[in-house]
Amino acid sequence: MDEALLRALTPSVLGILVRRGADFAAAEDAVQEALVEAVRVWPEDPPRDPQGWLVTVAWRRFLDATRADTARRRREDRVAEEPPPGPAPSVDDTLRLYFLCAHPSLTPASAVALTLRAVGGLTTRQIAQAYVVPEATMAQRISRAKRTVSGVRFDRPGDVSTVLRVLYLVFNEGYSGDVDLAAEAIRLTRQLAAVIDHPEVAGLLSLMLLHHARRAARTAPDGSLVPLAEQDRGRWDTTLIAEGIGILQAALARDRLGEFQAQAAVAALHADARSAEETDWVQIVEWYDELVRLTGSPVVRLNRAVAVGEADGPRAGLAELAVLDDSLPRYAAVAAYLHERDGDPETAAALYAEAALKAPNLAERDHLTRQAARLNTRGRR
Repeated sequence: MDEALLRALTPSVLGILVRRGADFAAAEDAVQEALVEAVRVWPEDPPRDPQGWLVTVAWRRFLDATRADTARRRREDRVAEEPPPGPAPSVDDTLRLYFLCAHPSLTPASAVALTLRAVGGLTTRQIAQAYVVPEATMAQRISRAKRTVSGVRFDRPGDVSTVLRVLYLVFNEGYSGDVDLAAEAIRLTRQLAAVIDHPEVAGLLSLMLLHHARRAARTAPDGSLVPLAEQDRGRWDTTLIAEGIGILQAALARDRLGEFQAQAAVAALHADARSAEETDWVQIVEWYDELVRLTGSPVVRLNRAVAVGEADGPRAGLAELAVLDDSLPRYAAVAAYLHERDGDPETAAALYAEAALKAPNLAERDHLTRQAARLNTRGRR
């Protein structure tokens, strides 16, 4: 690979995109994506016209990004108001697109990544964070998915489990990330629940409603995060909580337990507690045991360590944590919390500072930095 050639061609390719009407920032992103593709493709298939190849690929990337941004703005306009309670009256094209992108020719993981990028409007970086993989790995996965479906007919929709996974990740990004898609995910899940009688669809809708009910209390007036234990429970939306619990109870009564129902059960136990001190942590640990059985997810095991620390004491939580991979997202933050509860503020402060450096968004980073500063200040007194 002639990296010098790529560097030499970059300014001219960028200039061509700008003259075609692309704004500079978008053109620069598109050119960078084209360069990454060139590094991957050229060693085995070098083009006869390198500049023309780069211009073509970069212009396609720019058009893809522009379409995704336009689609995202349209969705954000639609979710300016909070989602109303009750079943949705109809199914629109967005939900159909989710099913079509979950094509049988794709693996579930690739289908989810492609849908999040093409329909959900999330960036490759956001999707990579959700999957806990490097951004380059996710970029390759999305590229492979696009190549796989490029020559197939979209006349066989994918299965509901893949669509649920996409909706769950879109909701999580909207709930805690940079793009507000939480209400849109709820809207689509309501539509899905109206046309598909499936306990896991109900479980996901319940989980979303129970988390969304706490949204107003999650941030302070200055935008800083408020931990669950410190939230003003009077600001929680009791209508959404009642709806979410009702949907969950009906789903659990069918005795077909799935991952989303179990997660919703944990959320319901938090919502049902009148104060943080009254939280039934023993039951929460039991539901996390079910989640570990259903998923085997290391992230679930990490959350379970927190619950064990609350139910049986911080030493027990730290023991659960010790068997997990310390590279897991938010591992350092969990370790910091448990060490602080165990009476070791010095270790906790260092871990909070470490966690802040790895935080996936600005609000979480600021919160963890303040936690470290609080303990360091206390130690100097």
